[in-house]
Amino acid sequence: MIAEIITIGDEILIGQIVDTNSAWMAQKLNLAGIRVKQITSVSDDRQHILDTLYQASERADLILITGGLGPTKDDITKKTLADYFQTGFRIDRDALKNVERIFARYHVPVSDINKKQAEVLENCTTLLNLNGTAPGMWIENNNKIYISMPGVPFEMMYMMEELVIPKIKETFKLPNIFHYTILTAGIGESILAEKISAVEDSLPEHIKLAYLPKLGMVRLRLSGSGSDAEKLKLEIRSFSTKISDLIGEYIVVESDIALEKVILDLMEHKGLKLATAESCTGGYISHLITQQSGSSKVFVGGAVCYSNELKMDMLGVSEQTLSDFGAVSEQTVIEMANGAKREYRSDYAISVSGIAGPDGGSVEKPVGTVWIAVSGKTKTISKKFSFGNKRIQNIERSAISALTLLFKLLKEEQA
Repeated sequence: MIAEIITIGDEILIGQIVDTNSAWMAQKLNLAGIRVKQITSVSDDRQHILDTLYQASERADLILITGGLGPTKDDITKKTLADYFQTGFRIDRDALKNVERIFARYHVPVSDINKKQAEVLENCTTLLNLNGTAPGMWIENNNKIYISMPGVPFEMMYMMEELVIPKIKETFKLPNIFHYTILTAGIGESILAEKISAVEDSLPEHIKLAYLPKLGMVRLRLSGSGSDAEKLKLEIRSFSTKISDLIGEYIVVESDIALEKVILDLMEHKGLKLATAESCTGGYISHLITQQSGSSKVFVGGAVCYSNELKMDMLGVSEQTLSDFGAVSEQTVIEMANGAKREYRSDYAISVSGIAGPDGGSVEKPVGTVWIAVSGKTKTISKKFSFGNKRIQNIERSAISALTLLFKLLKEEQA
């Protein structure tokens, strides 16, 4: 089955909001065995929407539409869909009761414009929206299925998971889809491809290997489809084992989770605590860590020390070290890491100091020079990195490199 996603709204096209709906929907559809052929964003313009619907109907069996179902005049999706299908409207009693229920909760009277939210196309099956006032609509026309949903993410997500995906599965016999992800760090995409080329060349037609690079990391994703789910899983696991045998030293985890989550899970299991001491990353490492739920079980906190005075006061870095070697040096980051571990009473500590750019560099220490140290149970390790001259990328690369060093030391010391 081929699907197409259409998001409607001027706010998407002018960059006022980011279209996260499409990415989320594509993931859910893919897991259900539905291939997304195209994703299109269109303006709140009647003819533009009509043209996109006609084009989508030529490419896809399933057309999913989000946005433009609100009660205001700029929300024209419902009216345009009525023109497209040449149909009228009806009041859906359950949808109207839902609107009244929501307004009663806030002790607000239901206006006529709000009651119009319960209007749906005459030719649709109503998809009740328990998280909002705008119902969704399931329309079958000329052997195609059109599904119109609100653009508000949490309303659309509820509708997709609770109503749309189950109804699609009831209506169609879909193939089994299985994904297996291997997260690697410390190796580039091209070198990785060379090392596993023999395995990649041996993959059958129904199994694909995707390289998903990110700063400092590469995800390998094996994806397959077939009628026998268990046979498919065993087949993909066989190929994943062959890949693991070739690149085992670079593998962080065989799962689709973030590096920082892998570290937190490992440290929580071992009862270990972590602290940070950040200069050029400005707290970005702490941000990545605390994005993960349950991070407080491991992460005790840290210091963001840009000035030499704070490096001395908060981390105990010696004035002599800073004078002799500078803030961006191996000696300084080692003292920062050891100081963070000591001052914050943690088992492990990460420290970073560098020149993020685009200015501030010198001949000896150009922009992109970064020193990282990790203090562990038995030793402190350090490494120098030479990144580019783009500030944001340097900060992100420094954070990922620091977490990778921490992971390697954790594996070594906890083995």
